[in-house]
Amino acid sequence: MTATRRAYLGLGSNLGDRLAHLQQAIDGLAATDGITVVVVSRVYETDPVGPEQPDYLNAVVAIDTTLTPRELLAVGQRLEQAAHRVPGERWGPRTLDVDVLLVGDERVHEPDLEVPHPRMHQRAFVRVPLADVAPDLEAALPGSIDANVRETVRSTDLRLNTPR
Repeated sequence: MTATRRAYLGLGSNLGDRLAHLQQAIDGLAATDGITVVVVSRVYETDPVGPEQPDYLNAVVAIDTTLTPRELLAVGQRLEQAAHRVPGERWGPRTLDVDVLLVGDERVHEPDLEVPHPRMHQRAFVRVPLADVAPDLEAALPGSIDANVRETVRSTDLRLNTPR
């Protein structure tokens, strides 16, 4: 049996009922064997990366899990399918995007999965909500979020419920 460790997942949505898609992802994580939702960041609205498209809602969730990074990827893909995500262009619009950011101190380098996520330190839409749930971890990432980049991430009054 795999030991329990802390993992962090990035969530994003820019199509349909964005907040509902994020909440359904949190609820789906909480309903998955081997996952305990620990804390969810505030919800942020962010400018999209890539082609012209609507703004995103983003959050980061901290979980305790016995699942492997590969199993967490499969859970994320299942949640994306449940949100009717349609495969499309890279960085294109989506109902739900679930990224495996970190899983304990594990490292994975495979064509379809890299843990730690290779670009998370460059993305304010990950770093700002990560600072909500793991400020020491975010501060340890290389580089910093400059003021211009931080302006692309806007705090909202929206909240996600953490299942108990």
